[in-house]
Amino acid sequence: MTRLARVSLVLPLTGALYLLLLNSPVEPAAEFDPYKVLGVTKKASQAEIKKVYKRLAREWHPDKNKNPEAEDTFIKITKSYEILSNEDKRANYDRYGQTDESQLYSQQQQQRHHFQDSFYFDESFFHFSFNKGSRDFADSKYMLHYAQYVNDVVPDSFRRPYLIKITSDWCFNCIHIEPVWKETVQELEPLGVGIGVVDVSYEQRLANHLGAHRTPSILGLINGKVTFFHYAVIREHLRQFVENLLPQRLVEKVTDKNNLQFLNGWRDENKPHVLLFDQVPVVPFLYKLTAFTYKDYIRFGYVDRGLSETENLVKQFNINTYAPTMLIFKENTDKPADIIQARGMKKQIIDEFVSNNKFLLVPRLVNQKLFDELCPVKQFHRRRKYCILLITGEDESLASSYDEFVSVAASNTKDVLRFAYVYQKQQQPLCDTLLKNQESSSSQVVILERRSNNGKAQYKPVGGGWNGSEEDKSRLMEQLELLQRDPSILSHDAVLPELNNEFASMFLIQWMYSAYDYLSQIGDDLLHNNWREMMPLLSLIFSALFILFGTVIIQAFSDSSEDKQPKPKAKDNAQKTDGGRPPKKSFVEVTELTDITYTSNLVRLRPGHINVVLVLTDASKNVLLSKFAKEVYSFTGTLTLHFSFLNVDKHSEWMDALLQSAPEALRVDSDEDDGSQRLDYTGYVLALNGHKKYFCLFKPVYTGDDLDGGKSSEDEGRPRSGSKHAPHSRSGATLHIHHKLDRLGLWMERLMEGTLPRFYIPAWPGLEKITAAK
Repeated sequence: MTRLARVSLVLPLTGALYLLLLNSPVEPAAEFDPYKVLGVTKKASQAEIKKVYKRLAREWHPDKNKNPEAEDTFIKITKSYEILSNEDKRANYDRYGQTDESQLYSQQQQQRHHFQDSFYFDESFFHFSFNKGSRDFADSKYMLHYAQYVNDVVPDSFRRPYLIKITSDWCFNCIHIEPVWKETVQELEPLGVGIGVVDVSYEQRLANHLGAHRTPSILGLINGKVTFFHYAVIREHLRQFVENLLPQRLVEKVTDKNNLQFLNGWRDENKPHVLLFDQVPVVPFLYKLTAFTYKDYIRFGYVDRGLSETENLVKQFNINTYAPTMLIFKENTDKPADIIQARGMKKQIIDEFVSNNKFLLVPRLVNQKLFDELCPVKQFHRRRKYCILLITGEDESLASSYDEFVSVAASNTKDVLRFAYVYQKQQQPLCDTLLKNQESSSSQVVILERRSNNGKAQYKPVGGGWNGSEEDKSRLMEQLELLQRDPSILSHDAVLPELNNEFASMFLIQWMYSAYDYLSQIGDDLLHNNWREMMPLLSLIFSALFILFGTVIIQAFSDSSEDKQPKPKAKDNAQKTDGGRPPKKSFVEVTELTDITYTSNLVRLRPGHINVVLVLTDASKNVLLSKFAKEVYSFTGTLTLHFSFLNVDKHSEWMDALLQSAPEALRVDSDEDDGSQRLDYTGYVLALNGHKKYFCLFKPVYTGDDLDGGKSSEDEGRPRSGSKHAPHSRSGATLHIHHKLDRLGLWMERLMEGTLPRFYIPAWPGLEKITAAK
């Protein structure tokens, strides 16, 4: 009886204690109000919030503020700005008064009260949460949206593989695989594998696009191709799955027998070669990922130091056996161009090492992509890249001259100079453009600078050819030193054609490899009976067959007379321009500067806008306007430039008044005027800034090209063409006038760079100066 009494007393006390614990209020966390933290109202705009955030961040940054509470305050400021700068998070806070953390706490409290009211089973007791608020916060940074997947992830999959998890809010099995998924992400992400998470509840469109019809699903993405994971979710299986996504021929095993064959392949493959020495029997996963990232630039090999077949190779390069070693070889296969050695080699170290050695000392231009990367288009004056191009042949007799060219490139220490070579027969259109269709048995060197994306370039051939002699080297170095001081020595201009793709013949082999990969995927899907995931591929195949069959039937029964109808000729303006790339405009708008357009085109020109004015006469109008349009054509896309012309026969007083207002410009002109005749303004170009009241002056510069052959003996000793006091033949004048604007393109480049001298004036000449005399 005593024992029963004790039990009867203990049970009520235990139940009362349990109910007391359930009903006892739990003190909530301190209320967090982002508006109060930043000190703004709920009606504050994004601009005001951003302005306040910058001020508070500078004030409370732990590096500047020594207050002990500075770090905590700075974190609160950052968190508040993160909420209020995001429209969705801000709307959620304004509606419910909760942030992500407070929302999680509130949901847990609601579950606890629900348990009290109806004896509901609280799944959070076993850490099984089926609601959005309790989802692992680590997955949020990997969440993918449809636009992000299409625009960012798919293109990036050609450089690294992706591992993507398909999940949803009400997925019991998703919780089971969560610990393994976390461990796998922590292992693979530092190696360079892309990670993604797709929530079917909110991204059903992306899930359908990927072909994922159940949760959880795990898939891999590489080269834009999706492959599903079908095995038990174990970290080793997931790692092996990602490794199997990589192509099989990325890294070549190198031993004493095939090392020379591997290193000497740089000429045919046009790539540097990398050797990794390590003491493991299989190629490290990190090395395979690096090889996939840089497969278009570098050939990778692996040497297992533990094999007896690699002893000579280890001794030849004096490899340290205690740490992984990476050697990179370029044209010289006896001595590595660079070396790196470190225990526990990290991805960041390898990427920096490889990216700094992506090209050979003198790579061969085999396609337009390589040309664009090696010799980029000039963007700014301080970022110029000059390409020193050797045009040679494939004959063995020219090998020595190529070796000497490589020695010159090896001695170069300036990043502004890029050396390359082309085979004339492989890139015939480019060579014909640069050599002006000249036939030559010896190699030639050309210095060029690309000026625009539509193919425009300035260049200069180095005379005397290239045989690799000391005289040739001295001549080339002299031209390069002169180029550093005066870039205007590149006096020739041309529109370079698109380069031929010399590796296009390898497309069939690449297509066969891709077909093999797709067939392997189909076999794998058949093996696992994954018909729903195969439906998009089968639908594509049957759709293509249906379209092909329908096309054949329509062509078989169509009227043959319709096929014989002549097609209308394409319009002239639909033809491709130079290099197959459309220009910004098909014409150059040039207006005449008269008393009618004087105010709008100069006096009241908008701030920051410049009017480029060509000075001409009635006799030289057609010739100079045509040459002017060609020179300024590449600048027509600049919205702040306007183009006009001024007839000096009508408005000579305006030119005199303008130059008299700028004594410096008048002094420059008076140095060339002997005073015996009126100064000839024909061919002058003025860059007029109407708002700031200054102008830049271009004067005709004679290059001397074609003057000997085009000028008759009667023209010898006569004044310059274009002057009213110089009677001369029409053909001779046209030739002289045509050459007055030869250097206008370079002058326009300097105008855009802001390096031209500016002549300021107190005011523009009055309207009466521009009015034509009646």
